[in-house]
Amino acid sequence: SEPDVFSFDMLLAKGKVGEEWTGVRNYQARNNMRAMKLGERGFFYHSNIGKEIVGIVEVAKPAYPDATQFDRRHKYFDPKSSPDNPRWLNVDVKLVKKTKPVSLAELRRHKELANMRTLAKGNRLSITPVDPAEWKFITGRLMGGKK
Repeated sequence: SEPDVFSFDMLLAKGKVGEEWTGVRNYQARNNMRAMKLGERGFFYHSNIGKEIVGIVEVAKPAYPDATQFDRRHKYFDPKSSPDNPRWLNVDVKLVKKTKPVSLAELRRHKELANMRTLAKGNRLSITPVDPAEWKFITGRLMGGKK
């Protein structure tokens, strides 16, 4: 998420309740959200500003239609979308824990993460799958916590 739109600290202030992750308007990112399963964990990444992992979240509700696409007054309104054929999805995420920040530059320094999709040349998506080995490396070695 862009921290000036919805930061990890905003999620932290809400506690461990699920929060809608709306406004994703990229088909590849949407497809990655569609693949998320209830209970799966992910990194909360501050995109554009900061460019760093700042916490861990859990999928509290799997992908469902993003209601903002139907609201004509909303900035994420999509006139080509309909309730019968929604184009955009969101998931609900809940707080697991705030972590030591791990910057994009730090991630790039490790050969163990050379194939990480987020780090691929030309990638502009922050919603990408994380391989179990990458997860273990980041949570263990870079965050210094449990794997």
